[in-house]
Amino acid sequence: MAAPLEHMTAGCAELERWMREDLAGAEPRGCDAVRRVTELFRGAECREAADEKIFTLVSQILSRALQEIRTQIVASESPSDCWCDLSAECFRCLRNACVQCPPNQNIIREVGLIEKATALIDVFTASNSAQESCIVAFRCGLQFLGNVAGGNRASQNSIWKEAFPHLFLNCLTHEDDKVSAYGAMVFYTCMDEDKTATLLDPTNLHLALGVITAYSKRPDAEWLHLIVTDRFFKCPELVKQMYASQSHADRMILLELILSKISEKSPLSEREMTSLRHIAEFLSDCFQKQCKAVLKLASPGDSEEEEALVVIRLLDLLCEMTSDADHLSCLQSCPGLLDTVVDTLRLTQLAGKQSKNVFTSTHTASLGSDLTHAAVGFKAHLIRLIANLCYRNRENQEKIYQLDGIPLILDNCSIDDNNPFLNQWAVYAIRNLTENNEKNQELIASMERQGLADTSLLENMGLRVEERDGKLLLKSVKKK
Repeated sequence: MAAPLEHMTAGCAELERWMREDLAGAEPRGCDAVRRVTELFRGAECREAADEKIFTLVSQILSRALQEIRTQIVASESPSDCWCDLSAECFRCLRNACVQCPPNQNIIREVGLIEKATALIDVFTASNSAQESCIVAFRCGLQFLGNVAGGNRASQNSIWKEAFPHLFLNCLTHEDDKVSAYGAMVFYTCMDEDKTATLLDPTNLHLALGVITAYSKRPDAEWLHLIVTDRFFKCPELVKQMYASQSHADRMILLELILSKISEKSPLSEREMTSLRHIAEFLSDCFQKQCKAVLKLASPGDSEEEEALVVIRLLDLLCEMTSDADHLSCLQSCPGLLDTVVDTLRLTQLAGKQSKNVFTSTHTASLGSDLTHAAVGFKAHLIRLIANLCYRNRENQEKIYQLDGIPLILDNCSIDDNNPFLNQWAVYAIRNLTENNEKNQELIASMERQGLADTSLLENMGLRVEERDGKLLLKSVKKK
């Protein structure tokens, strides 16, 4: 049985003969010689036996293909199938050669194949051709770049130099799903902390925004998801710039991706946790600036108001983040957040009483499903956020007292079809507000004595008022 080195030597000799005899004309006659080398590179031993010569030959073939395809496109012709097929086979050959073989990755880079591959891919994007042979070559070229970059920082840097930012953006936004996916894979593989920071440059921000646009069209695209959650989210400043430059629709997508990140079960690194805390503080600031937009939903004509939907999603995110001990403390101390949440609850409560709208408490769901898509549960989530922000936090407990927030919460404890679990979140809020806080306990007790707090409501919360030594106390009742 012939040794791998002998196989590679024979393959190299056949490739040379083919180049002299079959590549000399106007069009190549097949590509069987390249295909046989591609098959050889499937074996690890043959990959290890390869030397620079065979990659130099492949480089020469790609140079010829690039020249011919470029000439055809300049002449407003479609790239011929034979040259596209040959390019695709060369890319398959190089793709196989790189598998778990850093020496081949290095040789390929050193003989200039990364530059030739990116130049040819650039030609494919410029041609905007939908012909099958062109698209297949495009895909194979991106697969090769992904393999040559895998675990090889020098190759990643070389690809980045050639492809950033225009080629990456063209691939991400390409109509072909596989081209977009493979382009995202190469982009993700080549990115590191320093490269992510280059997106902060206003001239490069469009690439980051392009990732979100591409994801909006392909929400199941794993590599696009990873680019945002594993790369962009490690740079809070980039997230801030993206949010500021986006449409409301794209902001919704970005917020959904943040929600998916904080919902992950896998443990996060300290770096990721720190970045997400900065992002949480930024989201708090966004909510405070935009929260009043939700009141537009009180008018039926504005039921699809996009900014209001963003506010609702921001509230959902803040609720989730304050349910996590890793993010809770930073949000509990965010300036103005608790004041804004209480003020928003008061305004939505008032809007619901002034006219019949989505903020009006209802037991029949008579407002219909056309409004519930936007604001269902909004008031319940406001109370949930208040509850979370006051959890074992004396300063925030006192602030709610000063803002006259306790009567407001008690006023939102009835069953409301537009706000599922409203009563349960109110119970949780009262518990957190009264825990080790006699002042808040006394306030609720005095409200019950004055008839301002419903006794049955307190009982449903598992509370009752007792008088002891001339003082009113709020006591927990053990349910039988």
